Amino acid sequence: MSPEVTRTPAEIKRWRQYLADERAEAATYRYLARKRGGEEKEILLALAQAEGRHEQHWLTLLGNDAGKPLRPSLRNRILGFLARRFGSVFVLALAQRAEGRSPYAADPSATSAMAADEQIHEEVVRGLATRGRNRLSGNFRAAVFGANDGLVSNLALVMGIGATGVSSAFVLFSGLAGLLAGALSMGAGEYVSVRSQRELLTASRPTQVTLTAAKELDIDANELVLVYRARGMSPEAAEHRAAERLGQFSCDCDPSFSLQPERQERQDDHESVGTAMGAAAASFCFFASGAVIPVLPYIFGLTGITAVIVACALVGLALLATGAVVGLLSGASPLKRALRQLAIGLGAAAATYVLGLVFGVSVV
Repeated sequence: MSPEVTRTPAEIKRWRQYLADERAEAATYRYLARKRGGEEKEILLALAQAEGRHEQHWLTLLGNDAGKPLRPSLRNRILGFLARRFGSVFVLALAQRAEGRSPYAADPSATSAMAADEQIHEEVVRGLATRGRNRLSGNFRAAVFGANDGLVSNLALVMGIGATGVSSAFVLFSGLAGLLAGALSMGAGEYVSVRSQRELLTASRPTQVTLTAAKELDIDANELVLVYRARGMSPEAAEHRAAERLGQFSCDCDPSFSLQPERQERQDDHESVGTAMGAAAASFCFFASGAVIPVLPYIFGLTGITAVIVACALVGLALLATGAVVGLLSGASPLKRALRQLAIGLGAAAATYVLGLVFGVSVV
């Protein structure tokens, strides 16, 4: 289509918005590239160049109708702001969702190559976001679970005890005791869990015993084949690998099933698990920060049903926030994850409140 071809005002408006969004997306990728190095920086700059090609497409279609630059969509403005200020995995997760919502596949004004580009871009950004998720997944998991457990368990505790008719001071004391006990329990549990998981993974890693023991083995029995089959090789591959180790071949054709110290210096195979101390600290701190929210109304002197309503409102907002963050990082809908967290948390609190009403007593 040439610039001289007649186009409708609606088309011009739509194309100008596409143009503004392509410029904003290219800028976002450049902002993110500034905060990274090596391969990730190259990939982000290549994405920015691709968005630049799309920008040129809309400029060609618009011709003299391009006019003054429009403001990008609200979503792209937010992405640009976050990329300039933070440049974290959260921005990549948002960019992944943005690429997945491209309208080009249903718009005849966009080329099929552009629609395909956007689909590929989503996968590229997904890969970059996955790297970031792996770097923080261990301790982040502990933080999210800790905050959510603190919110839900302490709200349920406060509401259950409050419904029995005890004094507000007793409810406050119970909530603070639940905060401390739960935070210590969560921290200790995460430490043991992560430490044990890392030890199990370490114990499962292949060693170089095959190098030192190979020369003493019975060539006819060749138990090395059993070693490599246990590591997942096919019988044929295991036999070939054993022959390498026994010196029947001069090459080290497939070292992937043996320990490689130089590789481990560059890469932590337990990265996604997290560290035991890091997970424990994250779990303790975030459980405590979540557990303190339900008792805030009692700390500030509220009592009775007023305190219950305020506690539920505060915890509800926090549950929505934690759910939305999990949704963003997982590439899922933030709204659905937020509503799920809210329903689970308030559902548990409502159940304990009802139990408190059923078994309520007066405490003098």
